[in-house]
This record gives sequence, C-alpha cells and structure tokens, in this order.
Amino acid sequence: MNKIISKKDEDLEEGQMSLMDHLVELRTRVIISVILFIVLFFLCLIKVTSGFSDLIFSFIGFKIPPYSIADNVYFFLQKPLADLIAERGGRMIFTGLHEGFFTQIKVAFFTSISISLPIILIQIWKFIAPGLYKNERNAFLPFMIATPFLFILGAAMVYYMVIPLAWQFFLSFEILPSEGALPIEVEPRISEYLSLTMRLMFAFGLSFELPIVLLLLAKVGIVTAKGLAEKRRYAILISFVAAAILTPPDVISQIMLATPIIILYEGSIITARILYGNGDIINNDENKNNKN
Repeated sequence: MNKIISKKDEDLEEGQMSLMDHLVELRTRVIISVILFIVLFFLCLIKVTSGFSDLIFSFIGFKIPPYSIADNVYFFLQKPLADLIAERGGRMIFTGLHEGFFTQIKVAFFTSISISLPIILIQIWKFIAPGLYKNERNAFLPFMIATPFLFILGAAMVYYMVIPLAWQFFLSFEILPSEGALPIEVEPRISEYLSLTMRLMFAFGLSFELPIVLLLLAKVGIVTAKGLAEKRRYAILISFVAAAILTPPDVISQIMLATPIIILYEGSIITARILYGNGDIINNDENKNNKN
C-alpha cells in the first residue's frame, strides 16, 4: 500500500509546480490559443486578388480565385441549397448594407474556431496534464482525442443527411407560376441561412459529445450504467424536447437529431457497463473504504 502511494506521489511530483508557475503556464497557453485564433480569423477574411496570385504563383502556373477562405466556406455551406435549386435557378440576397460584411465576419469566426479547436484542446491538455497522476493522464487522454472526432461526426451527419432533407421539405412550399397565380419562390437571406446552418451543425456536434460526458461521469462514480438504464424514459423525452428546441420546426430534422442522441445514450450505457460495471463494484469498494 505504501509503495502504491509513494509511486503516485512520484508521478505527481514530476509535474509539481508552484502557484506562480501555474499562472505563468496558464497565461502562455491562453496567449498561444488567442494568437492562433486571431491569425486564422484574419487569414479567413483576406481576399486574394488575381494580380497577387499571378505575382506569387506564376512560377508554377497556379491561380487563386479572388475569394477569401470565408467565401469558400460559405459556398460549401450553401451547396446543399444550391444543388436543390440548380434546375430552376435561384439566388441568395442580403437586405441590409452591413449584412454581407457581418456574414463574412461570422463565417470567418466559425471557420477559425473550427480549425483552431484541436490546437486549443492540446493547450488545455498541456495545462492540466502536469497536475494529474500518470494513470489519470492515460485515462483522460482518449476522451480528449474523441471530443473533436465526435463533434466532426455530428456536423458531417447534419450536413450530408439532415440539411438536404430539411431544405427539400422547406422548398416544397414554393408555388410555380400558373394562369391567374403568381409564383412564390424562396430567396433566402445570407445571414438567416448561415445562422440556421451553423445552429444545426453546432446542435448535432454538441449532441454527439453525450457519450464523452456520460462516460466521464461514470468513471468518477457520479452516474452508473444501472442508473442510466433506469432513467432511459426520461432521457428519451429530454432528447425529443432538445431536438424540438435546437432544430427548425419540422418533424424530419427533429427526429434525425433525437434518434442519434437516443442511440448514443444507449451506447454510453453499454460502454459504461463494459468498462465500469453496473456500479455495484464501485459501491462495494466505497463501503469497504468507509469501514476501514
């Protein structure tokens, strides 16, 4: 027992730091994250002119179109809608003089956050890792790696599966021109389209983080697989309520968000049962420790 305690003390002392050292380390990590975000943010807004591209890339015969990274990201986000209305033609509009500019700012912010998120998570890990035991570092590292992967998986699902179906449903309310009736066609504003698309992507991305949260809670003993299974009916209800709040008011997108949440919840129960049991072992260990 003493050997185990001394071993843990040695692991902790390897990264032991004073309060001032912790503050300096925190400042360093924050500065790195902020500088990275600011640099990426402005890079996303820079429009490369054809003259500049001819000057820089003429030696390889490569030309960059006069679009910024934010422009190309917006083209990517609007592609599901563009594919649906490509046959009849269509356009997107902005009704305020400032709307186009602020839409660019939002896209640049969204893009820079997405690109810098893995680096920011690495900085967070480098800050908290010295204060953990070696076995704790080995236990939490997989969760840090899985976090951006699950977020990207959720965002990809909404982009490739949910958005095309939802947009097709909304476009079904258009009315074609006929004798005695004027056509009703959609001309979405760029700011509204961006806000709706980003809200869906963030909603699905965050929802896919559910296994990370539940497994962390199960690891520290706050929840158990048995307790999660007993609260299954409430989890299903909360899933549909959250889907109704986070998604547009159509049944398709609500079901397509609630269903993965329920599946991830069930997967978390199974994984927690495999890794940590039903919770009986933890309770027995706690009772033995209290007796001792």
